[in-house]
Amino acid sequence: MLIVTRTLRIPEAELEERFIRSSGPGGQNVNKVATAVQLRFDVRRSPFLAEDVRERLLTQEKNRITEDGVLIIEARRYRSQERNRQDARERLIKVLRRAIVPPKPRKRTRPTRASNLKRLEDKKRRGERKRQRREHGSDRSYG
Repeated sequence: MLIVTRTLRIPEAELEERFIRSSGPGGQNVNKVATAVQLRFDVRRSPFLAEDVRERLLTQEKNRITEDGVLIIEARRYRSQERNRQDARERLIKVLRRAIVPPKPRKRTRPTRASNLKRLEDKKRRGERKRQRREHGSDRSYG
């Protein structure tokens, strides 16, 4: 059982682990032992996720989710298979916790009068600079 929060728990049957060969340091161990872990979690079909959490997951993690709606987390940070398993699960928990929190609604604000005046002043200054370039540049010959 993967405990994400007090209310969200995901059974082991929902998670699929594949062990793959890892790249990087490790000597002969790298060539012989599949220490990297690929953790797969079916976001679209999981009955344990609320619909709003599912939607947020699908948008927040769109680069890690396949077309079938399977979230893939690869862990290859450590040399041992067990430590990579733990790492993958911890990362899945972080991803799920981030998706549980709904985003704060944006409060529309208006620019302050000072910022508006500053913007217009800068705009005038830039226009003046360009105008001066045009006047001086007309007598130049390129060639």
